[in-house]
Amino acid sequence: MAMLCSFGRILLVRPAAAIPLRFYCASSPSNSKLFVGGLSWTVDEKSLHDAFSSFGEVTEVRIMYDKGSGRSRGFGFVYFATAYEAKCAKEAMDGKAFLGRPLRISFALEKVRGAPVVVPRLLNSEESQN
Repeated sequence: MAMLCSFGRILLVRPAAAIPLRFYCASSPSNSKLFVGGLSWTVDEKSLHDAFSSFGEVTEVRIMYDKGSGRSRGFGFVYFATAYEAKCAKEAMDGKAFLGRPLRISFALEKVRGAPVVVPRLLNSEESQN
């Protein structure tokens, strides 16, 4: 039996006779760039860097701003030195309140200029059993 874990990889379930029922992730994401949504308009790069630096070496922080008003668009990106640090930060901070708003964190998709972006489809539990 196989299922999808939170970052789109296939989970393998070991038979109950061999060991207790546990889920194993086939591989970890190789992406060290996190998308951070739900940011307060008062967040700046320094405060975002400080919030994530306890999970590892933050190499870059980018907050997206509106060109017209100069105000934050409510999302940004946090880059880590390793994919493991990014995974730890995602698991710890996703859904947590930061400056009064809950964060929505996911692994960022790489932007490919001139080509369509293909987003992996997550299967529901009925489809994964077939």
